[in-house]
Amino acid sequence: MTTDKTPDTPMRRRPALLTVLSEIRVIIGALFCVYGVIVGVAGLFDSKAELDKAQGVNINLWTGLAMLVFGAAFLLWAYLRPARRAEDGS
Repeated sequence: MTTDKTPDTPMRRRPALLTVLSEIRVIIGALFCVYGVIVGVAGLFDSKAELDKAQGVNINLWTGLAMLVFGAAFLLWAYLRPARRAEDGS
């Protein structure tokens, strides 16, 4: 029984960091959060005419908030259940 006693260096941590950053859940979550903030901020500045088109519902604000929650859920999911790298060897 052997154990890996190699010190934890930045070069050893790099593949793990790249795995997390390139994971699709992180990319989707980050995009939804960014777009959610953009749409939500646009909803804060909607005019009366735009609100009348949506029958009084501030659709941009609600959609932005929903996108932000959805993106945060993806990021939380990626954080709580991170992807595992396949270990080399037998």
